[in-house]
Amino acid sequence: MSAFFGPMDAEGRVPARQQTRVASFLVSAHGALGRRFALALPPRLESAWQAELNAQFYNESEIVSLLLRATSWTPDLALAYLAAAWETAWFPAPAEGIPDPTLALAVDLATLAHAVHAGIRPAALLPLEANANDPFAMALRRVEFESGRLLQAQIMFLKGESLIPFRDAVSTTLERRHAEVRKLWREMLESIGISRSENDAKP
Repeated sequence: MSAFFGPMDAEGRVPARQQTRVASFLVSAHGALGRRFALALPPRLESAWQAELNAQFYNESEIVSLLLRATSWTPDLALAYLAAAWETAWFPAPAEGIPDPTLALAVDLATLAHAVHAGIRPAALLPLEANANDPFAMALRRVEFESGRLLQAQIMFLKGESLIPFRDAVSTTLERRHAEVRKLWREMLESIGISRSENDAKP
């Protein structure tokens, strides 16, 4: 196995099979976040954090749109069962130890978003010989840049005053979500011949 995409084709592009599998995973994860942010939005924005939810929803939608257009797709029969496992992992799982159901779901969503944005670094898989002008390579770099920016919103929420009484519950939920995302990301990469260490996967 290799730590990077490849071997690159004559034009320095990532093989279509690897593009398809990685993009499918990212579309699944960011698409799920987008859907959950959309469901969490009220009909009318009345506070700063609700405005942030709206921004997060549109940013996740843009990431999905970019990947759909920048990827060189190829048939991948394994995606039928892989996608089912990924989508199941993104299901809401209210944080245990937080009595308010709405807040417990908000914590779960923020920790899942934190795990996806901090734990997945797709541009790090690009070797030095990758064509910097290839749409897929550019998309992965953009996804990583946007993830770093969006991560700040999750950090602010999870460290906010409203969650001070539930620090242990938040930490437990965050660790669980990070472990789930790392495991799925690592297994998906191994399925296309890429091996990443635990240290590479951790935020």
